Amino acid sequence: MRRGQTVKVKQASPSRRPERRSGRVAKTPSPRQGHGQAPTCPLAPGNATRKIPSQAERPITCARATAPIDRPGRAAEQPSRQPPAHLPPHMAAISHRIAGPGPLGAAAAPPRPSGRSAAVIAAAAAKGARRARALEGASDELRAAAAQCLDWAPARRRVRAAFAPVLPTLDHCLFKMAPKGIQMEENYEKNSKGVEIFWKSWLPREGTAAKAALFFCHGYGDTCTFFFEGIAKRIAAAGYAVYAMDYPGFGLSYGLHGYIASFDGMVDHVIGQYARIRGTKEVRELPHFLLGQSMGGAVALKIHLKQEKEWDGVLLVAPMCKISEDVTPPAPVLKVLSILSCLLPEAKLFPQKDIGDLAFRDPRKRKVAEYNAISYSDQMRLRTAVELLKATKDIESQLEKISSPLLILHGAADMVTDPQVSKFLYEKASTKDKTLKLYDGSYHSILEGEPDDRISTAINDIISWLDSHC
Repeated sequence: MRRGQTVKVKQASPSRRPERRSGRVAKTPSPRQGHGQAPTCPLAPGNATRKIPSQAERPITCARATAPIDRPGRAAEQPSRQPPAHLPPHMAAISHRIAGPGPLGAAAAPPRPSGRSAAVIAAAAAKGARRARALEGASDELRAAAAQCLDWAPARRRVRAAFAPVLPTLDHCLFKMAPKGIQMEENYEKNSKGVEIFWKSWLPREGTAAKAALFFCHGYGDTCTFFFEGIAKRIAAAGYAVYAMDYPGFGLSYGLHGYIASFDGMVDHVIGQYARIRGTKEVRELPHFLLGQSMGGAVALKIHLKQEKEWDGVLLVAPMCKISEDVTPPAPVLKVLSILSCLLPEAKLFPQKDIGDLAFRDPRKRKVAEYNAISYSDQMRLRTAVELLKATKDIESQLEKISSPLLILHGAADMVTDPQVSKFLYEKASTKDKTLKLYDGSYHSILEGEPDDRISTAINDIISWLDSHC
């Protein structure tokens, strides 16, 4: 694939997996082709007994446990793992991890540790074993798919294809009540830094002109292809063009799963991808807004701070301006972990509580969230944790520089990101056009994990604010 070239794909069938050959992402068939009706899920009302078709794929082994699945010299279908010569310095620590189609140069990977260091890494890998998903009522085929090692994008893409037919049957308002007729398009695009990025668009129904373009920044460990699908469809149905991407290392984009070598570097990937979309003729003349959720709130704020004059407004949902003390270890432990992150940056050693239980108020919706099989739910990698803490401290020191029209939505009972910090953000932001909405009793995931009426209220608050600023 030439740099900047876009490959449009349809949703993949669970019986086939996307392939990478000759530097190009193959088109994947619709999940309905060859399978009749979409299979139902036991979590859905009126469930049926139809099983998910088994996947025609071999199991994927974790790159830590065996020979890496995509190093130079492996089978022909695996892309070269060598980094491009122009890879920026902030990606040097994971240059040997970045995946991209075709040969990418001849830079050497970092040396492998041996002896005592190797033993420490082995122990870290054992401690950071994948958390088993509680897939209530799932078929054996789905459980096997979800149990695979998802360190690399090809595996995540195959797992997403396996789960895709089930999503419309899940018992959640974002799936059951999603508007029809929304124009959707999925793309895999290799960016200027040599990383293949997944992004998707949701446009108003045919014949409806878009009022503005909304660019979404997802939260930590998440993807734009699960719960946000339903959110995006509702916003698109209200007349807005919605765009979202998966960050490198998350969702369907390339990179080591859950690994952030540099928060600023990740933000630069988002800026570059959205700049390209904003430059297209369909979007260029529209107002442009940022929507950031949780960690994506920090991403959106960083983008605004780097591009103060380029956005018409910033919308934040439970933004990560400071990580709650309830989910972070004590200061002495943090200091030790910061030192370890230089030695074992990819190790899953950062102690944390189960964020899912803290984020979802509705336990039924918490069970549905388990079907987001390509989300990162293991212990946080050390370098990722350090980068998030650094990013929140940096944002906290620049809150008064936020000058764009601002909407902040936050659950008053959020124990993941502190609603008091959102109040502080509201007070410190220099913009005169700012709104803060706190939802009594709501947890962190106010767009996905609350009762149906609260979810609808929060989405309608976003749409109403957009309407008033277009």
